[in-house]
Amino acid sequence: MPSVDVVDEIFLAVPRERVAAEFAVPARWSQLWPDLRLEVVTDRGPRGVRWTVEGALVGSMEVWLEEVLDGTVLHYFLRADPVGPDGGPAPAPPRRAAAESRRRQRAAKAIGFALKDRLEAGREAGEPPGSWPDAD
Repeated sequence: MPSVDVVDEIFLAVPRERVAAEFAVPARWSQLWPDLRLEVVTDRGPRGVRWTVEGALVGSMEVWLEEVLDGTVLHYFLRADPVGPDGGPAPAPPRRAAAESRRRQRAAKAIGFALKDRLEAGREAGEPPGSWPDAD
């Protein structure tokens, strides 16, 4: 089992395709995860992306986009270990693993809320997706 195991989700009142577009551009990945290098394993289009992860961590990551009600649930998974001296995974001691997991959990939540703020900008509570002035 990887020493860093992060699972997060957030609801966005935005169509799934609009959320998927945020993860479709490789140049964005280095902004969202600056210490990780990602390689696409599975591009699921509007349903999300799966990557292998290298850099500060070695493992896998996924963004799964699920249509729910009038929006999208963004599910985020990161399963990895710190990089060892040989470039492969090197499981972290429990305290270090817990600290890194908490750091990555906060980062995942920050990414989700930043997307929510930007993509839902101008939407009043209770309005359906796409009905506010700045919606695409």
